[in-house]
Amino acid sequence: MLSRPLFLGSEIYRGSSYGPSHPLRVPRVSTVIDLARALGWLGPDQYMTSPRAKPAALTAWHTPDYIAALQRAEATQEARPEDIARHHIGTVSNPVYPEIYRRPATAAGASILAGELLADGGIIHSPAGGTHHGMPDRASGFCYLNDAVLAILSLRAHGARRIAYIDIDAHHGDGVEFAFGADPECILISVHQEKRWPGTGTLADDGGGHSHNLPVPRGLNDTEFAYILNELILPKVTRFAPDAIVLQCGADAVEEDPLSHLELSNNAHWSAVAALMGLAPRLLVLGGGGYNPWSVGRLWTGVWAVLNGHPIPERLPPEPEAVLRALEFKGNRRGRNPPEHWFTTLRDAPRPGPIRDEIRHGVGVLIRRDT
Repeated sequence: MLSRPLFLGSEIYRGSSYGPSHPLRVPRVSTVIDLARALGWLGPDQYMTSPRAKPAALTAWHTPDYIAALQRAEATQEARPEDIARHHIGTVSNPVYPEIYRRPATAAGASILAGELLADGGIIHSPAGGTHHGMPDRASGFCYLNDAVLAILSLRAHGARRIAYIDIDAHHGDGVEFAFGADPECILISVHQEKRWPGTGTLADDGGGHSHNLPVPRGLNDTEFAYILNELILPKVTRFAPDAIVLQCGADAVEEDPLSHLELSNNAHWSAVAALMGLAPRLLVLGGGGYNPWSVGRLWTGVWAVLNGHPIPERLPPEPEAVLRALEFKGNRRGRNPPEHWFTTLRDAPRPGPIRDEIRHGVGVLIRRDT
């Protein structure tokens, strides 16, 4: 059993970008690594460099033709017309970029390794993971591979049968539902913005029997999230008694994110992490969405703090503050005049509010489901 939480990362994410106009042009994983180290929270004994998954390991879920297409696109830096049509690589959302194969294969390698390392229990944080839209034969929604699916398969291969997958990204985890929605030894709970891409995950959608989808309206606040956590997520997970929990902790549900219209503070995500700790002997916390470099870096660094029991400082010391001040967010209005607290704190001010009737209704419907 892992004696302390383990952080899986890689330097491949430093400087790697989907392109100057793509939402994933911003630094994310490297910011978390730098912040956690500057705070004294990430020594060499808790950090492991992620391996790059071999093609054979990726074909546990993805098709060999698709993996070959990704490798070919990286080698030639272009997508064939047939690859664009069949595999959706070389599109605006899923562009060809220098590390189009190596980068997602590294995130997938971390998730596959996590299943092995957690065989006897423990906690792992892999913020590069959470690419929950990837499909067996195509890229989707910035996700070339589905490391969350590969993580669940790896956990299964190393002794964990019953898996709880919790997804608090602003977008529905359609790829994971496609893989495991009908699996009786999985429970999937996704909280995501309604009527948002990819357009799946309606309240009535049970994914084949074992998915619980809660589409929420714009403006989801911390009070509403606490209600969802305490009334729906925690009771369902506790009753299911999983061998492992995989938490997709996408950072795009916070108010500062440019691609969603939810209004959570990062306290909401940290509360979910804290509450799920101890409900299974294995916990894997992945990243996911998140397109504001300051909000993502602060949120996922706070996740690492929660997993280790580190108190969040009221004000950051000079070294981590310098990490945040060095970030840029070009091409977005939020990057032109960032507020001072994005540089000096990790914790957002709480964003409470009323619990709306549609939230209560949706939670009630899902509570009454048998699984």
